[in-house]
Amino acid sequence: MQIHIQARGLELTEGLREHVRRRLRFALGWADDHLRQVSVRLSDESGPHGGKEKHCQIQIEIPGTSDLTIEDIEVDVYVAIDRAADRAGRAVSHRLERLRDHRQSLPSRVESDDATTHF
Repeated sequence: MQIHIQARGLELTEGLREHVRRRLRFALGWADDHLRQVSVRLSDESGPHGGKEKHCQIQIEIPGTSDLTIEDIEVDVYVAIDRAADRAGRAVSHRLERLRDHRQSLPSRVESDDATTHF
């Protein structure tokens, strides 16, 4: 799983970068073989009442389906990351389960029986 991290309006320290990686590995590591790329965008936005809010957006690329986008806004960027990562883990689980169920409901291929047909 490739993890790309960007920040706007806040400093992307090595500690913050490592926190994002650790939380995503914990939440999504079980699905590593199914994920192409995970992009995380962190930003510091002005809230509606002039306060600062930290925004975490996680975009997950899963082959064979549309991308998942999870967002969370909190006062503390670490809390936003934790909540978004937890939700991402649940969303990926649900999406992969739906993909598996869909594939299982497709009719299986009829194999050629040229060599096994006896008259």
